[in-house]
Amino acid sequence: MPRLAGGLHHPQRVLHVSKPTTAGVPTVLLGYVRDQVERGWVVTVACPPDGWLGDAVAKCGADVVEWAATRGPGPSTPAEARRLGRLVASVAPDLVHLHSSKAGLAGRLAIRGRLPTIFQPHAWSFLAVESAVRMATIRWERFATRWTDALVLVSEAERQDGIDHGVTGAAWVVPNGVDVTELVPADRADRARSRARLGLPAEPIAVCVGRLCEQKGQADLLDAWPQVRARLPRAHLAFVGDGPDRRSLEARARDLGSCVRFAGESEEVAAWLAAADVVVVPSRWEAMALVPLEAMARARSVVASDVAGITECLPEDAGAVVRSGDVVGLGREIAARLADSNVADTEGRAGRRHVETHHDRSVAAIAVASVYSTVLTRRARTR
Repeated sequence: MPRLAGGLHHPQRVLHVSKPTTAGVPTVLLGYVRDQVERGWVVTVACPPDGWLGDAVAKCGADVVEWAATRGPGPSTPAEARRLGRLVASVAPDLVHLHSSKAGLAGRLAIRGRLPTIFQPHAWSFLAVESAVRMATIRWERFATRWTDALVLVSEAERQDGIDHGVTGAAWVVPNGVDVTELVPADRADRARSRARLGLPAEPIAVCVGRLCEQKGQADLLDAWPQVRARLPRAHLAFVGDGPDRRSLEARARDLGSCVRFAGESEEVAAWLAAADVVVVPSRWEAMALVPLEAMARARSVVASDVAGITECLPEDAGAVVRSGDVVGLGREIAARLADSNVADTEGRAGRRHVETHHDRSVAAIAVASVYSTVLTRRARTR
């Protein structure tokens, strides 16, 4: 294992493990992979074969191995852990980085501290469940810290949630970042071109990007939309993404007519953001949502709920924050920006400046590499 100046070590071989293969978690992971390949490290990603993650990391020069896994814990978890254990043995990494709850569960069961292990929850799983399942999940996270060399958390709020629930151990806060060279500000001409490309009308448009599920709060946005339409009868709303709540949300939207569109999964999220007058993020909980950062990088105004993982990354002059579940406030703030494009454009420019200064993806990747070096150095000293 190579040693850096000052006695720090860095890995030669890194294994990332992720169950999610689309949306925010893989986007963050991909940023780390690109940086690590450029450093000359041998990087492998273990993930299911669906989604875009495998192809994307392969294009970066990383290796990809298939790891089949269900989304949540259940009877299949022991077999998933055994399969992952065999993959770890075949890859023989210097360090393993586990992304999100299923990889964190199966990976730590498989490795049990025998290799340096990083766990990045990308939002604590115990926030998504209730009652007995919630308590069991909290107990697991407390127990699993013995097999975790470092927690990588994306916000101070996520770090505090862990502490409040008794999840202790070495932890680093590494805020999410976006590629500010790839996601560039979109002016009004870009907006028109993106709308033509996506088949959207030249009318006020709000866009909501994310997995269609309870966490992301799309039901609140649908409840707020009649208020927006009352002020702006020609306004349109687009949901970009898929998920378990799609059917119920589509049923809920039927009474709203053709002004609401469900676009499904898209490889053109940047174009959807460019097409928007305002980007809406009505989440009910987050660690640090990626969509507001991507929207601000595209110079778009953001209207979001006041969950801690969003308020840490959204400055006051880049949009509006409303109380989570406040559909009246949500509708009012969306309508205000759809009605006055100058306000929205000014907020978009402020958001772009903020992202350039605080959320450049390269800064996050460097911070993660530093965590690896610290963990490996501590391991070497212990040996």
